[in-house]
Amino acid sequence: MTNRLSHIDERGQAKMVDVGNKPDSARQAVARGSVLMRPETLALIIEGNVKKGDVLAVARLAGVMAAKRTSELIPLCHPLLLNHINVTCTPNPDEKRIDIEASVRVDGKTGVEMEALTAVAVAGLTIYDMAKAVDRTMQISHIRLVAKSGGQSGDFSAED
Repeated sequence: MTNRLSHIDERGQAKMVDVGNKPDSARQAVARGSVLMRPETLALIIEGNVKKGDVLAVARLAGVMAAKRTSELIPLCHPLLLNHINVTCTPNPDEKRIDIEASVRVDGKTGVEMEALTAVAVAGLTIYDMAKAVDRTMQISHIRLVAKSGGQSGDFSAED
């Protein structure tokens, strides 16, 4: 494995990686994160009593939309025709948080890690936005890649 970053040219300037000669392959990535909050805030969200509407449904949709637009947000990401995006937002009352998971798949020349991470981040930001009127102490936390498969670099699992 090389220590050279593929997004940096010989002069140290940022560049978009040329993936034109790479073969298409099935690729998948899974990312997770959480939004920590007061128990009362979580109860309002679970009961559907937040004034802005169904927080979990809107957050899931925002995550899907964000994954599709990742290349517009992250300057050196390639635009991808995604095959599948799944975003879940699961209340965890014991830990006073909502756990977010995004799974993204593509048949393409480059991976979908950034799309999965972006989906989680934007879903978390949406939860914060919708509930901030009742709890400005919420924290979006632990956004991370937990697994990826496909491509030249092979598989990765955070549990390994």
